[in-house]
Amino acid sequence: MRRGITGPAGAGLTGYRRRKGGVSMAAEVDQATRREYESMERWLDEHPHFTMDYFTRKATREMVNAWLFSQALSQTTMTTRETVASAPSSGAQTPVRRVSSSDLESRGLFGSYRPILTTVDGTPSFIDPQTITRAATSTTATTTPSSVSTPRRGGLSTSQLRQELRALDEREMMLQLVRDISNDLDVNLLCHKILQNVSILTNADRCSLFLVKGNKETGERYLICKLFDVNIHSTLEEAESQAAGQESRFPWGMGIVGYTAATGEKVNLANAYEDTRFNSGIDLQTGYKTLSILSMPLRDKDGEVIGVAQVVNKCGGYGKRTEAFNEHDEKIFESYMAFCGVRLHNASLYEQSQLEVRRNQVLLELSRLILAEQSSLSGIINKVLMHTQSLLQCERCQVLLLDDTSKPPANSLFMGPTPRRRKSRSVQGMFSQVFECAASDFEENNMNQEDLLNRESSSKTPRFPINIKITSHVALTGETLNIPDAYKDERFDPSVEEGSENRTRCILCMPIRNSTRDIIGVMQLVNKVDDTIFSKHDEHLFEAFAIFCGMGIHNTQMYEKVVKAMAKQRVALECLSYHAVASEEEADRLTKQAIPSSDWYHLLRWEFDDLGLQDEDTLKASIRMFMDMDYLRKFSINYKSLCRWMLSVRKNYRNVTYHNWRHAFNVAQMMFTMLKTASMDGLLDDLEGLALLLACLCHDLDHRGTNNSFQMKSNHPLAQLYSTSTMERHHFDQCVMILTSEGTELLSSMSKDDYAKCLDIMEHAILSTDLALYFKWRGGFFSIVDRNEADWSNKDHRKLLRSMMMTACDVAAITKPWPVQQRVAQLVASEFFEQGDLEKEQLKIQPMDMMNREKKDKLPEMQVDFIDAICVPVYKVRFQLPVLWYNL
Repeated sequence: MRRGITGPAGAGLTGYRRRKGGVSMAAEVDQATRREYESMERWLDEHPHFTMDYFTRKATREMVNAWLFSQALSQTTMTTRETVASAPSSGAQTPVRRVSSSDLESRGLFGSYRPILTTVDGTPSFIDPQTITRAATSTTATTTPSSVSTPRRGGLSTSQLRQELRALDEREMMLQLVRDISNDLDVNLLCHKILQNVSILTNADRCSLFLVKGNKETGERYLICKLFDVNIHSTLEEAESQAAGQESRFPWGMGIVGYTAATGEKVNLANAYEDTRFNSGIDLQTGYKTLSILSMPLRDKDGEVIGVAQVVNKCGGYGKRTEAFNEHDEKIFESYMAFCGVRLHNASLYEQSQLEVRRNQVLLELSRLILAEQSSLSGIINKVLMHTQSLLQCERCQVLLLDDTSKPPANSLFMGPTPRRRKSRSVQGMFSQVFECAASDFEENNMNQEDLLNRESSSKTPRFPINIKITSHVALTGETLNIPDAYKDERFDPSVEEGSENRTRCILCMPIRNSTRDIIGVMQLVNKVDDTIFSKHDEHLFEAFAIFCGMGIHNTQMYEKVVKAMAKQRVALECLSYHAVASEEEADRLTKQAIPSSDWYHLLRWEFDDLGLQDEDTLKASIRMFMDMDYLRKFSINYKSLCRWMLSVRKNYRNVTYHNWRHAFNVAQMMFTMLKTASMDGLLDDLEGLALLLACLCHDLDHRGTNNSFQMKSNHPLAQLYSTSTMERHHFDQCVMILTSEGTELLSSMSKDDYAKCLDIMEHAILSTDLALYFKWRGGFFSIVDRNEADWSNKDHRKLLRSMMMTACDVAAITKPWPVQQRVAQLVASEFFEQGDLEKEQLKIQPMDMMNREKKDKLPEMQVDFIDAICVPVYKVRFQLPVLWYNL
């Protein structure tokens, strides 16, 4: 504990007792030892070669640094001031520096604001670390040649200068010490000088400074250790280092220092151990013997106590101590503190003005970053996260964007079936995307800045808990939450941290709003790096960041919407130029024609071959499937609408080599056969059967004869619309377009819920034809089948079953007789080769072997690999499910 501080707040303090000239060592050195030391020093002076050799072999880094510092003290300080005074005032060429919120906190006397020297983005920005804090000091220093502030006059050492001051009479010495601090505007340097001068005035061995913090109106006041164990030999860096190792807070009114701050009365103790307010724990830890203490309040111009200065152990000379500080010491100490309080108040005002300048610069820099980056949502959010984490010095920072489907619609009235693309709800509940940044991301050998800026959101499982009850409360109410102790808040769920090294202490959570004040997301900070809680200043600065973040997200989202709208328009125009809904005359003609039976078309045969059918026959056969399944009656489907829909679907298939209307018809025939002959009753209901049959007929609508990879490589507008399963999503959108066109509205008689369910099943079924998703999902399906855990009343198991059925139908040509297999294989290979030719001619790249016409001799081997990797596994499963596909 700190001397004069009682209670737990003073525990763990460490003293600084290293100086050779300090009283702590002098008291134990008797005259004989002194003479021995002097003899040794004379011998070393007479043997310089030995001294040099011994120093070279034995000197530590600390000894060398101390020697260099003592030799260059005056020259270094003078050079620093001259450099600062001549520095340019503009910050246009200075690098970007990462600063913490504590650097920008308007704390007056209560801290420093040195920037953290780390470049962000490599672009020039603001904040010169010297001109901010020292320019005024070095400017005014040149106008006061008589000042004894650093640099020291005539190259004298610190101890020699102090001896000269003591040679002056008291009045002249006081005048010189007042001049010493009259030109300094740096609060840290000023405090250090004040304590050193106090040690001269009172002949004290050690001096410390404690500053008042907190809110006077609420009574939440406490003290912090600003500088600790300052003496005439110590440097500012040493005193700050010692202060940094002390307790962060000292209770108000407790101990000698707390009593002085609370009452405004000085305390003079001849024997500290006789006073109950004194705690001897620090002496026991350090071995330093505290005898006398003089504690003096530090006041501002209005007489308010802003701090406490404390001196320990009065020295009467080398190795001597007096018993106590006398009344004269009290008087001169109090007189000097009166001037110092006003001087510190003025320096604090200057510091606050500089902090306001820097705070504005930080916000301007943030606005520049946001305005410069509007093309990527992840890029802008990651930049905000990096700067927020750096400025507010938190362990974790998250931005959670709201899922649009979680917001109530403007008009909840259902006006009939409409195509609705509903986002799949992720594990984050009401949040669709989570962006994260942690202090550990900036550590050495970890993620670099470029990787961090390009990192996408966590759409599945975030790295860190999102505290869903807290974040959802903020999202729904718009209330800012500053939780100092998360485990004492009922909205915090401790179970999310079980088995994790992360422990949440405090949380600051705030809503993100767009330009219309609508909440679009939530920003959440967790744990201050220095183990403190989030202050009001952090809240205000965080609010500014949330405003800029909302602007950036809103602008970027609008930009992305415009880009997607333009791409969608291009795709739509392209589709409209090629396709059109079938005419009513064509539909009337088809409705009047007879529809042969399934037996006539052999639709229920697994070896079915469409080679002998005309296109018109395929239309009739497709209509027969719907009639045999009794879907027209069950779902009140208008027969003419079905005919026109079928004609429109055929019309919207391009005349490509393989993925054309004939392929879609064959896939639908295989699904029809499964539904009718594979004992599917009790497994799938009628709505699922209808959705699967519709999906089969539409699963390759508007196929261009090229795969998803080609769309990405060629930067096709479709790739800008759909980042995954590009063609499959386009097929589904085309399907919805036809279903909602006038005259082809098959599902218009359905209820709202059935309509939405049918569309969801169709979307999932069409996406299932993407082989990338097949490989992703088949493991789960095979697993439940192998373990005999399939439960067809379970929605997820049924979903897996439908996806496997779609894949089985899509590649069903491999199950047909050899002539059919061979013909289909040639069509597939031809279409692949055509894409390979396009890649060579248009993209100037070498296609993969399967699409390279020059390697067609490897085609049989590649076909066998395709069968073994994709087809065989999905058909093998029939042996474990005898109720399914038993005739396959």
